[in-house]
Amino acid sequence: MANVKVAVRVRPLTPRESLDGGRLAVQVEDKYIRVRNVKLDGRSDGAVDSREKLLEFGFDYCYWSVDAEDAQYASQEEPHGAERALNPQWKPDEEKLDFNPFLPIHMLPYIPLCSLPHPVFQDLGLSVLAGASEGYNVCLFAYGQTGSGKTYTMMGSQESIGLTPRICEGLFRSVDSFPDGQNSSRVEISFLEIYNERVRDLLRLGEQKKRASLRVREHPEKGPYVQDLSQHVVTDYKQALDLLEEGVANRITAATHNHDASSRSHAIFTIQYTQAILENNLPSEIVSKIHLVDLAGSERADPHYCRDRLTEGSNINKSLVTLGIVISALGKN
Repeated sequence: MANVKVAVRVRPLTPRESLDGGRLAVQVEDKYIRVRNVKLDGRSDGAVDSREKLLEFGFDYCYWSVDAEDAQYASQEEPHGAERALNPQWKPDEEKLDFNPFLPIHMLPYIPLCSLPHPVFQDLGLSVLAGASEGYNVCLFAYGQTGSGKTYTMMGSQESIGLTPRICEGLFRSVDSFPDGQNSSRVEISFLEIYNERVRDLLRLGEQKKRASLRVREHPEKGPYVQDLSQHVVTDYKQALDLLEEGVANRITAATHNHDASSRSHAIFTIQYTQAILENNLPSEIVSKIHLVDLAGSERADPHYCRDRLTEGSNINKSLVTLGIVISALGKN
């Protein structure tokens, strides 16, 4: 399994982009993205120009989420499957094999992955859950410019559930699917944001905006950690969702040219999943961490912005460049 996988999702044009005369310049075919240079559309074939009219890039996953009526449309909806990702012995309920799309999500039967239209959760969310169940630390993050749909993909909306709440739901559904006495686990949640290079706890009570920033430390065995970051033990999906919603409400957002409520901070939702096991007839634990990251969007600096927006944008772009360097190093390893 590759240590780094990249997925690209193409969203529809926003109303603002449509009013400005924007056009889709991207095509998706299997695992390839084709980008058309629309500036060359008006040139004749005989005109000399060194620029390519069509560029092609390959990725691990490519999702076309532009038109819901399209046969290759990739949605955020997730048929049953999370239980099998974490528990290979899980069996579907025979009484629910007649698939009814209007059933509540926890009542849906298991459907083989090969029969699905490759929705986003089925590819990415189940990989996260499977890795965590095997004791690996897993990180899933959304990267892109402001207004590209990162928060929609990670957190979702009232109409469409995002990857983060679906992963939480899948984690608890998988734990409940084990026979009694064969699995003992603990789930702890923390939620922080990095705003202007300062770390804030999104789940601390009190005046969030005035709270002093937290310090990032290095543990000799456990690695980097955030000192004094609160951790909350949860026992079911609803508790996890309540914490997620509380943290999202405390995030710093602001209006920009591209988005009316742009996230101006990087948000990291961390799930620490601890499994109690017997190893050589001795009690032991498997601890894994799932980091679900909604990055702030990059945006070109505008001299008409106020000082706060310019400072935010500078810090966001600086941190994204650093992240790119880290990812390149991981990819080489």
